[in-house]
Amino acid sequence: MSTETLVAAPAAATPPALPAQRVDAFGQARVDYKTIALLALPLMLNSGLQAIVSLTDTWFVGHISTSAIAAMGAVYWVVLLFLVLIGGVGFAVQTFVAQAEGSRRRWRASHATWIAIWAALLSLPIYAALAWAGGAMFRAFGLDPEIEQQAIAFWRPRMLGGPLGIAVWAILGFFNGISRPRVSVMTTGLIAFTNALLNWLFVIELDWGIAGSAWATNASLACGILFALRTFLRPDLRRLYRTHLTWRPDVRNLTRQFRLGVPMGAMAAADLFGLSLFQLMQVRLSQVEGAASQIILMLTSVAYMPGIGIALASTTLVGQSIGAGDRVWARTLGNRMIVLNVAFMGAIGVLLAAAGPLILPSFVNAEDPSSAAIISLSAWLLWIAAAYQAFDGLNLSSAFGLRGAGDARFPALVFLVLSFDRKNEWAAPFAVGGYIAAAYWFTASPSFANPAVTLARGFTDSFAGIGLADVGGFIASQLAGGALAMVADKALRSPPQG
Repeated sequence: MSTETLVAAPAAATPPALPAQRVDAFGQARVDYKTIALLALPLMLNSGLQAIVSLTDTWFVGHISTSAIAAMGAVYWVVLLFLVLIGGVGFAVQTFVAQAEGSRRRWRASHATWIAIWAALLSLPIYAALAWAGGAMFRAFGLDPEIEQQAIAFWRPRMLGGPLGIAVWAILGFFNGISRPRVSVMTTGLIAFTNALLNWLFVIELDWGIAGSAWATNASLACGILFALRTFLRPDLRRLYRTHLTWRPDVRNLTRQFRLGVPMGAMAAADLFGLSLFQLMQVRLSQVEGAASQIILMLTSVAYMPGIGIALASTTLVGQSIGAGDRVWARTLGNRMIVLNVAFMGAIGVLLAAAGPLILPSFVNAEDPSSAAIISLSAWLLWIAAAYQAFDGLNLSSAFGLRGAGDARFPALVFLVLSFDRKNEWAAPFAVGGYIAAAYWFTASPSFANPAVTLARGFTDSFAGIGLADVGGFIASQLAGGALAMVADKALRSPPQG
């Protein structure tokens, strides 16, 4: 059956029920937190398993040498930058699936998934070119020759595996969007288990070094895709979503998903751009500082990745509410999810920092002469990173809730860069990333606009640090700027009078 034939299928005549809504004894609509928990907890577990995949890689590489973990710190975030920048079309799947589920046009959900898988295949030449160009790119940063060699050894296989990441995001987005996150949990659990097993085989037994960790990740992603696709094509999903009939690509829907997915990926890439340069600078200045930063960033993923699970639940709930035609309920659910995520990530960040002295020694090679310095520095940095988690919870749930509404551009435009030209909204995240990078490298200020980063800069003895006495003024200015941005957004979005 062709896609054109499926378009003609009629929608359900009865209005669909609203997600996570219950009616109390007085007839008032209330948020059903039990329903939210049933959706969010598997997503949190799924994202937590993704954190375990990253921690597993870090643990094995950390036991190779300080230079190996420093090289991973130099390249890891650059890898992630290009994965999300090109792979945004995979992120877009959950939005389209949730809206299709809410409107009961379920065939569109499976078609959006297949479209993203086709996009993953089309991205292979791009990732192959990036893998080949890695040597010249990292030489430009003047890294220590040993670190540069190991960074390139990790970079090339991870870039070649880029399409696998997009395909995983696409298929998991389907199951998350139809509120069946248990399949996502099983898929990610399989990936995490396979990744640990293959890391042991490739890094320890076969002595492939840091490249072995990268190949282990690729192989585990391939196993996860095969398992998820088999579930995707089960008879019950074939009947309900026509998963076996909607695989044919079409330019219109491919273009539509790129229009939503590119801003999604670009916004994440804009954030990662500054972090990538920061890590490269850290590794260039000191192996110990670069290794400590990488360990801390991976440890805080224990708070960050489950926070993404809560945010993904927000995407599904908001998207299903929009699909059901109730924007007011979508706003209500979006706001509640923001509060839940801020509280969760802030609490986990504090607990993680308190447990730091017990956890950190396991991520270094005890026989390495730099291990004591890495542990000492990491224990101090972990408290600063913990303070950042609550603000990240606010950022994640806000952005992912807007994804559910099909608005991926506004979060990137909060900075108001190029916002006056509506035709160039997609360029804003790139401009923001470029501006922040230039501000960090060539001025006395890294253009920090986050209160947690401001606090960290107060304790930083570097050319980008600030005095503790000035922290209050910076934070007050940031809050005032945020308030002005909200007022400006409301004014720009208000319909014209008359």
